[in-house]
Amino acid sequence: MQFDDDADLDTSEVRDVRGSRVPGGRATIGGGIAGIIALILGLFFGVGPEQLGLSSGDTAPAPTASTQAEVDQACRRGSDANTREDCRIVAVVNSVQDYWRAEFPRRQGRYSDARTVMFTGQVGTACGAATAAVGPFYCPADRQVYLDLGFFDDLRTKFGSTGGPFAQAYVVAHEYGHHVQNLMGTLQRAQDGRQGANSNAVRVELQADCYAGVWAHHATTTPDERTGRPVLTTLTDADIRDGLDAAAAVGDDRIQERFQGRVTPESWTHGSAAQRQQWFYTGYRTGDMARCNTFA
Repeated sequence: MQFDDDADLDTSEVRDVRGSRVPGGRATIGGGIAGIIALILGLFFGVGPEQLGLSSGDTAPAPTASTQAEVDQACRRGSDANTREDCRIVAVVNSVQDYWRAEFPRRQGRYSDARTVMFTGQVGTACGAATAAVGPFYCPADRQVYLDLGFFDDLRTKFGSTGGPFAQAYVVAHEYGHHVQNLMGTLQRAQDGRQGANSNAVRVELQADCYAGVWAHHATTTPDERTGRPVLTTLTDADIRDGLDAAAAVGDDRIQERFQGRVTPESWTHGSAAQRQQWFYTGYRTGDMARCNTFA
């Protein structure tokens, strides 16, 4: 996975609040996979912060040692994305949004930008305050993606993924898949509160995987609206294998087997490892979001 060394990075699409704190410090979501599932379900089903064990008070982060200025200064070019993890996230966000900005008008739609918020410890959102234990998530109430970079270490050490830069890109692209669903009204289909292998909750997650694959298909050909050249210049078969491995690592069956020693499909919320790989690869192979109809 290689970025154009001369590409201009747009750090305005990423907000860095690492080192900030949430007033009151009342984010109490539990750690581990139960916390991840609880928060993601809660956000998508529209339940209140108290039901998730989150703060419903003032959720605006109070800066104490914000690194936004550092990111603005350090993440100028694609060459920075090839050497720094936070700059890589900026570059991936730029590439993903460049693609969707171009794709929506082709389908008589209009794409609205969504920022990624990088945080550590805990963060305030319009969906409530959350801790890093919840993993990456999309909050439809404020249309932002939230990401603690420490999750990528967890992806390897706790979830058994091989990791790698494109595994990170897959995670980011998946969350933007939820933003696409929110803009299209599809995300609401998961609000029936049901779980299980055939639930709408699973279908929503698998579709976001497929959308991540669609972006990957076009990533090296989508021009940066600022330079006219793709931000991402090289994507290898090994990169795609890292993405597929990351998708499998967060499959419900893999997670349940690892953390509870048994697989219970009736409680699935994200789909099996095989399903997640299948739908990511469907998007990557076809490059067509119309082929991502997981509700058919």
